[in-house]
Amino acid sequence: MNLSRALYSLLAALALPGLSLLILWRGLSDRAYLSGWAARFGRGPALAGNARSIWLHAVSVGEVQAAGALLEALRAQYPALPLVITCATPAGRERARALAQALCRSRAGADTGGGANESAGAGVDVRYAPYDLGPCVRGALRRVRPAVLVIMETELWPNLLNECARAGVPVLIASARLSERSLGRLKRFSGLLQPALRTAVTVAAQTPADAQRFAALGLAPDRLSVCGNIKFDRTPGAGLRTAGAALRARYAPARLLWVAGSTHQGEEQAALGAHLALRNSRADALLVLAPRHRPRFDEVAVLLERSGLRWMRYSAVASASTEACHAAAVLLLDTIGDLENFYAAADLAFVGGSLVPIGGHNLLEPAALGVPTITGPYQSAAPQVAQELSAQGALKIVATPAELSSAVTLLLSDAAAPRALSTAALATVAANRGALQRLLGLIREQLA
Repeated sequence: MNLSRALYSLLAALALPGLSLLILWRGLSDRAYLSGWAARFGRGPALAGNARSIWLHAVSVGEVQAAGALLEALRAQYPALPLVITCATPAGRERARALAQALCRSRAGADTGGGANESAGAGVDVRYAPYDLGPCVRGALRRVRPAVLVIMETELWPNLLNECARAGVPVLIASARLSERSLGRLKRFSGLLQPALRTAVTVAAQTPADAQRFAALGLAPDRLSVCGNIKFDRTPGAGLRTAGAALRARYAPARLLWVAGSTHQGEEQAALGAHLALRNSRADALLVLAPRHRPRFDEVAVLLERSGLRWMRYSAVASASTEACHAAAVLLLDTIGDLENFYAAADLAFVGGSLVPIGGHNLLEPAALGVPTITGPYQSAAPQVAQELSAQGALKIVATPAELSSAVTLLLSDAAAPRALSTAALATVAANRGALQRLLGLIREQLA
């Protein structure tokens, strides 16, 4: 172990007790933090049987969603190999389990397998990722027995990469992206990553610019390719559109429905302001408000209580009457994994994390459904997606809450403008597909 990685490991070990206390504290109010916690230390159940697995790491909800098409394709191409999905957040793990269970249902009658306690579907095991400490990573490798590790987008953990290199496990960074800011930070600590980058890591970058930044980290040219963004390859299934139609029939069969999705502090107020302005002309319009993070659900509920609008919690409407559902002005989406279903029901979508300097969230979920989409100017998380959609006339970008209010009212009052956004979005998504097949080819090479 080189000096820089030894120092990094020491600092990580010193931080572990504090991190564990934080997880315990959060677990008092959300048991999902504690369920399966042993996997963070490289423990938990080992995979059944002797077959080596395909390990797919997706840090949170956005990366899990992006990995959906890849997961389905891997299950179809390698039905005998266990698939392991690891996540870093409870929300990501919950979404991964839902995807695995849906895959299991769609492949009813297929062979079963996976881990004993964490298994989420046929041959699909979902668990937390190990902490980036040598003993934790080595424990995970013994239990997961990967033939290849596929990491979605950008998760460059020094000990994870180096322990995979020591164990002879090839690593593929899929649909990889790297900002200039991240590059500058990583170059200052290049000694942590370069041994693994030279021997074990292959990168499938989203764009030529991303590939150049990975090359600047020291990645060899023969381990670097441009494969595109796999999020463009995720095709909305018939089940998603059916779910959207059912939500539409329940909440808005004869009125406008728009979604403010993945919102952060400050954006809920902006969405409510836009909704109040819209209701001046469309008094029965419904706003579905979906905060990005579970801990903020109650905070947004207080905001709605003060707004004077009639509102409901989605988690509490199972027994609500049809009349109550139709009378609500705002529906608080306080569950994880249902946002895309509401996008499928919507006349318009605003994607949050973008009016405030967060970096934006997944624009392709509504765009792939042909839903007219508005977002803010902060798009550092996936700038190429925003640029491509905007350049093709498939996205409306607003800079302020006042602009959001004007755009919502305009787009929901004029049939031609949203139709043009919808048509351009579907065409742009279709034109940028192809990353999935290129990634599958790279995975086949690694498995060989």
